[in-house]
Amino acid sequence: MTITVYTKPSCVQCDQTKKLLTKNGLEFDTVDITEDTAAYDKIISMGFKAAPVVNAGDEWWAGFNPVKINELVA
Repeated sequence: MTITVYTKPSCVQCDQTKKLLTKNGLEFDTVDITEDTAAYDKIISMGFKAAPVVNAGDEWWAGFNPVKINELVA
């Protein structure tokens, strides 16, 4: 499964999400939405208004969500 974290600089929730993914041994790609306007437009068009936005397979969510990350580990 591919995991992508749409992030922005100086974002505490983004940093916590990446830290927990790494701690659990999950590989992920990051996309900086302040530099990639197409990615920014994509997540906005999907209704997300807060960073990070995480895509794991068919699942999407916004914000730091340890429950969702732990479900990926299980």
